[in-house]
Amino acid sequence: MMEKQTIQLEKYQAAYTSVGQGIPVILLHGFFGDGWTLNPIIQELKDDYHCLGLDLLGFGDSSKPKINYLIEYQVSFLREFIQAKNIKEFYLIGYSYGAWVASAYAISQEKLSSFNNLTINKSDTIGLVSQEKSTLKKMVLMAPAGIRDDKFVGRYNHLKPLLWESPLVDFGLDIISPIAKLIGQKKQFDFIREVRQSLINQPVAKAMLTNRLKPEDAVDTVDKNIHKITIPTMVIAGEQDQTIPLWHSQTYANNIPQAALEILPDADHNLIHTHSKKIGQLIKKYWQK
Repeated sequence: MMEKQTIQLEKYQAAYTSVGQGIPVILLHGFFGDGWTLNPIIQELKDDYHCLGLDLLGFGDSSKPKINYLIEYQVSFLREFIQAKNIKEFYLIGYSYGAWVASAYAISQEKLSSFNNLTINKSDTIGLVSQEKSTLKKMVLMAPAGIRDDKFVGRYNHLKPLLWESPLVDFGLDIISPIAKLIGQKKQFDFIREVRQSLINQPVAKAMLTNRLKPEDAVDTVDKNIHKITIPTMVIAGEQDQTIPLWHSQTYANNIPQAALEILPDADHNLIHTHSKKIGQLIKKYWQK
């Protein structure tokens, strides 16, 4: 696996992977990922495209500022990355959380002024750019998040104790570890410990779990604006996805004017790993139309 590269933006550092040749394709990962998360898809596309796997703000090796991580900050971060790399035209692929960012970016192309006139705290400002100099040709959204769904309320409350930055939590986990092994729950316990480490090391997850789980916190979902997306968009969903319900993908496909929906019957939220070859074929066929 190639090492990540970094580039300094106006305020923050962006880390990214770079593989292949041709028209640039920017890939945006999911909630617990980084630039390498979509590597199975990159491997399917690298012979025909220049694939750039971006670590979004607060993820991987990109900067991790102490901000609230609203989606518009990720949009501005993506826009600055595109301009810093001097990318003139490109394709965009987003997975889960990354698809939310991708769709918000596409919306921002239609109404840049709505992003540039936002009233935000000075400490949260990441240099909103007023001019768009790059052309997004087509977009792919895989298992896209970003649709308001009040059924998510309370779903992840049980994870909040894992955010406590106290040695007592780790001490308690150390005590429970041998017990979990004795009762045959070692695998589940190890998963909980991995989740804790991911949450502690990932400020976006912390911001989401502490500030974004009530209906009134859904201030930047895109369901009311996706009809403004004018570029051709393919939505790919796993019919068995228990993380992002199928109707979220259908909402995207039904409301984006130039959208095509592909449902993989035997796929779940891990479709980028289990169905990478099929997804690669769908993407190339769609882009080459």
